[in-house]
Amino acid sequence: MSERMNSTKGVTLLELVIAIFVLSIGTVAALRSVDHAQRNIGGAAARIFAAQAALNRAEEIKLLGMTRARALPVNIDYGPYSWSINVDEEETRAGFVEATVTTRSPGQPGGQAVVIAKSGEGG
Repeated sequence: MSERMNSTKGVTLLELVIAIFVLSIGTVAALRSVDHAQRNIGGAAARIFAAQAALNRAEEIKLLGMTRARALPVNIDYGPYSWSINVDEEETRAGFVEATVTTRSPGQPGGQAVVIAKSGEGG
């Protein structure tokens, strides 16, 4: 019975310090991974808004035709950003217009879409 009472039960102070050290290294590594991931995807929302604004204008050009689409505003608010929209036109041999829609917002990535539309009114 005396052997049983002399055996140590529980955790020594040194074991506890080592366990805390190992856990803290794991926690720091996890936090660095999260920080790195946030930096990589930080501009994703702006890129998605830019691409969507360009695609929206491309659809408007297809629906309205190039003649009526020229009257659309060149500055729009979409999401939390104000976008400037530029449309470059090039006549195709088939009589259509290839419109390259570029969207930009200060300090944000831009977006681009290309659409083939009727040179007159859409429909």
